[in-house]
Amino acid sequence: MDDRDRGPAGAGQRRSTTKPTSAAHGSRATEPDLAANWLIEPGTLFLNHGSFGACPREVLVTQQALRERLEAQPVRFLSRDLEGLLDAARGELGRFVGGDREGLAFVPNATAGVNTVLRSLRFAPGDELLTTDHEYNASVNALRFAAQRDGARVVVAHIPFPIGSPGEALGAILACVTPRTRLVLVSHVTSPTALVLPIGELVAELRRRGVETLVDGAHAPGMLPLELDALGAAYYTGNAHKWLCAPKGAAFLYVRADRRSAIRPLAISHGANATRADRPRFRLEFDWTGTFDPTAYLSIPAAIRFVGSLLPGGWPEVMEANSQLARAGRDAICHTLGVVPPAPDEMLGSMAAVLLPGDPSPSTALSPLDDDPLQWALREHFGIEVPVLPWPQAWAASEQVPRRLLRISAHLYNSMEQYDALAAALAELLRG
Repeated sequence: MDDRDRGPAGAGQRRSTTKPTSAAHGSRATEPDLAANWLIEPGTLFLNHGSFGACPREVLVTQQALRERLEAQPVRFLSRDLEGLLDAARGELGRFVGGDREGLAFVPNATAGVNTVLRSLRFAPGDELLTTDHEYNASVNALRFAAQRDGARVVVAHIPFPIGSPGEALGAILACVTPRTRLVLVSHVTSPTALVLPIGELVAELRRRGVETLVDGAHAPGMLPLELDALGAAYYTGNAHKWLCAPKGAAFLYVRADRRSAIRPLAISHGANATRADRPRFRLEFDWTGTFDPTAYLSIPAAIRFVGSLLPGGWPEVMEANSQLARAGRDAICHTLGVVPPAPDEMLGSMAAVLLPGDPSPSTALSPLDDDPLQWALREHFGIEVPVLPWPQAWAASEQVPRRLLRISAHLYNSMEQYDALAAALAELLRG
């Protein structure tokens, strides 16, 4: 990891208003003033950062100041100041994710990033678009749309779960590559099963076979150190509103230099026929798609600096502390329920999934907007917000016995005591 993974200057300096925590053995307890940096509802054990994130107070203050500046003189802000502000924000983001800022475009979320690439590319009848049965439902819908539009075919690789090693995932995907494979859509961190896939090895092997990769990195920024230029994926999209803790509506799309001319924003606007020669077409099109509130994008640097300041070791310590806490929380739940962890520690970041014992009835949840009965009971009776999801996913045809899995998240406002409380609540509800 190099300095780019630490974020901008100052990101590794702890703020005087917070106290350091210990991540040793995953037993970190949340300091009251550390958790107070977020607006989490009192009385709620919020163990679902992975769905929509949670933005700290100070970052929201930054965003509000930008909104007030915008509204004080909208024409000056949007017509004269915005390009420079976006350039600066993109520069800080680029240093954090290890990517050329000229290849970065702001998008409202990773789903929009996936759609932007798939709407821009064209395929021939018989082409194969490969994904996995761990992919996010919305992203698969976008892939199916592109395939149906062009007469291509979606191929789904089965990654086992439980899983024993990253090599199992790598082998499962590569086994489905054929001479007709044109694009692979794959998550860096899978949404339902919380697996960190061996994305570097996968991208490299696919490029050797002449296949490009669209990485759905929705969860990766702020969870894992990134070096997008070195990774070499043609397309990578990631959310800033999740583990980076930026405001909602902040995400990015990274496009490798040799692929930028083919990628157009979802909304075609003034940049399409702009005659300016001082900025690349990619920049002119993505930086202005119509009137919008850019303050979520512009608040990303504040999120990088602030969250990185909360522990003495900056972002490397934040990532490691969250990862250790997620593993410890998963182990406590597995021990209480008498189940085996379904994935090795090396495949976990700041989330972890557990297959629930007993009842084979599947959850009916398709997305974070749905509610499983167990999820409802945990929230209503124990004040615990955590997702319960079907496995295999409802969209993926499978002969596996339907199960339910529970996915926990870990960020600096969480504590081991919260996962212990979840384990006890699960034991009580599942016995019932």
